[in-house]
Amino acid sequence: MKNEQFNDREISNEYFMVDIDDYPTEPWDKFKRVLKRTFRLELFVGLGVVMRELIWFKKHTISYPEEKMPIGPRYRAVHEMKRLWESDAERCIGCGLCEKICISNCIKMDTKIDKNSRKEVTDYTINLGRCIFCGYCAEVCPELAITHGGRYENASDQREHYVDFADMLTPLDVMKAGTQVEFEGFGAITPHEDERVVKTPLAY
Repeated sequence: MKNEQFNDREISNEYFMVDIDDYPTEPWDKFKRVLKRTFRLELFVGLGVVMRELIWFKKHTISYPEEKMPIGPRYRAVHEMKRLWESDAERCIGCGLCEKICISNCIKMDTKIDKNSRKEVTDYTINLGRCIFCGYCAEVCPELAITHGGRYENASDQREHYVDFADMLTPLDVMKAGTQVEFEGFGAITPHEDERVVKTPLAY
């Protein structure tokens, strides 16, 4: 596609001008316009639709928050921290890339070196009031540890209800049930990832 075609500003033949009457200024003309609009068939068509829905009792709304509409798997809601499938341990390795790439500066992380000389996350918080849910933290995570989940209700009147690391981490009962949901967005593991792994011969 070339840019030249966008420079042509001539109106094509598909456009047509709409006949719009001048706004009436005299009282009699205004009255005639009201009568003309009142007795159009569109009014009765609208009333017919309303009466049809009332008779058939079709529901087009839900009783929120008791009922909730399903959302897409790639919807970027409140963050989640994933566990490893094989050991139920935390995937987060404390690399800090999510904290560095966050353009809203809403992720704070503290780490320490544990007894096995591995970095351990001691404090991890996300300020949802500053987060713009851009998804950079999930895309940059090398371990696919932080993802966006489907929990989109952020309103709360208690500070304890806001998310920290333990709140975002997948519960152990969910892991035991095997129902941890993986992120399907950019950078996620594809369903046929095992088939794409190529074994390389050992050189030693």
